Amino acid sequence: MKWNLRMTIILPFFSCFSHEKQTTAHTHLQTESQTVSFWSTVADIPLPEGYKRINYEDRTFAAWLRKTGIKKDKTVYLYNGQPKQNQSAQYAVLDVPVGKKDLQQCADAVMRLRASWLYGQKRFSEISFSDNNGKKYNCPAGADSTRFERYLEQVYNYCGTLSLEKQLRPVTGFESIQPGDVLIKGGSPGHAVIVMDVAVNKAGKKIYLLAQSYMPAQNIHLLKNPMNEGMSPWYEAKTDNSFIITPEWTFTPNQLRGWK
Repeated sequence: MKWNLRMTIILPFFSCFSHEKQTTAHTHLQTESQTVSFWSTVADIPLPEGYKRINYEDRTFAAWLRKTGIKKDKTVYLYNGQPKQNQSAQYAVLDVPVGKKDLQQCADAVMRLRASWLYGQKRFSEISFSDNNGKKYNCPAGADSTRFERYLEQVYNYCGTLSLEKQLRPVTGFESIQPGDVLIKGGSPGHAVIVMDVAVNKAGKKIYLLAQSYMPAQNIHLLKNPMNEGMSPWYEAKTDNSFIITPEWTFTPNQLRGWK
């Protein structure tokens, strides 16, 4: 995804503008403040009426993602400390390092979250990502935090949306979506966003949260739902094969992937 920003976003925005914005009777979940977040973790993000979070075992990736911290400042900053030009996409900013180089972009953010979960459990042998030619980049066993960050920079340099899409497995049925799944379009341009949380109502209908980094490298942030402000930041897990329209990209349901 390391391409010119204009080339990356022009097609998704055209598709976004072609859809009429939807409204619902749900209470609007945005806070009054546009600059300050009142949530401490992803688990604190309020739910629409009638929904409850799905329980996941403590040491799972799903449970770990839900515990990810949220910054008080809602501003998305680039790797160089400058604010991102578009400040309308994020609902909240995750308290996750971005680094000081223009490396941790979309697929890179997904790989950081996955690797960080495994690293915290010292499951070094499972931290492995492949480049487009299938070459594997494995985290050194017992790596300290400095060596871990150097390893991630190597991954960012050689792996991206195309290689990550190959490494993941297709998810059969969008209704089976779960935290840690990835909506991904490999290529140049390409993009990837990660499912951060999932909730369900009594009818079995699921909703989910999405997070992304983008170009240039920037804070990972939870996305608003531009097509349903009353539900935002939650997205409905629709089964009608409709587009998943995010603020800066449009996906199709068959682009949902999970970890092998």
